[in-house]
Amino acid sequence: MRLDKFLKVSRLIKRRTLAKEVADQGRITINGNQAKASTNVSAGDELTIQFGQKKLTISVETLKEVVKKEEATSLYTIVKEEHIQ
Repeated sequence: MRLDKFLKVSRLIKRRTLAKEVADQGRITINGNQAKASTNVSAGDELTIQFGQKKLTISVETLKEVVKKEEATSLYTIVKEEHIQ
């Protein structure tokens, strides 16, 4: 599954176009490597996303095309959440 689609389905980022912009700005890494919006995400991958003053590291658990809002958090596990000064 594409990175931008995963971020939208998992509701980490609300819109796919916004997910693409964040990836194009170089604020997302997958397993330590810079990621583009079209990069494939697999179960077991570790994503690091920088949201302004916050850096979020998650582990991808499962991939699904369609998920209800309540079940979106089951797609990933938060490994680390840190604030950047």
